[in-house]
Amino acid sequence: MSKKYERRVSELVRQHLSMLIEQRLKDPRVSGVSVTEVDVSSDTRHAKVYYSLIGNDKDREQAAQGLASAAGWLRHELGIHLHTRHTPELVFEYDSSLENGARVSDLLDALKEKEAARAQQNPESGDLPGDLPGG
Repeated sequence: MSKKYERRVSELVRQHLSMLIEQRLKDPRVSGVSVTEVDVSSDTRHAKVYYSLIGNDKDREQAAQGLASAAGWLRHELGIHLHTRHTPELVFEYDSSLENGARVSDLLDALKEKEAARAQQNPESGDLPGDLPGG
């Protein structure tokens, strides 16, 4: 299959799963779960579903259990809505990229605060952050 077809099917699966999880799945363990990305194999028989969740480790563990137990129902519902030769087998994986991004953002904010505090202590230096010495 072409990469364009894989991307299109992946996006359709992501959209349908997002809607099913948010609106129709009644399992309280998966409340707050967001589907961030779906990678469908070239033969559309398997799909790796990446999800995110704001919460602690216990919440993530419960969400993983809830998604695993609902995988059959979700696959069945996908089969009804998707018109593909095969309905993909769903494997759920936690996506930590949002947490990593938040951590980097926090580090950058702390660095900016540190630079601002240093500039207040040494107002005569006149150097701008990023200026090279001798330039």
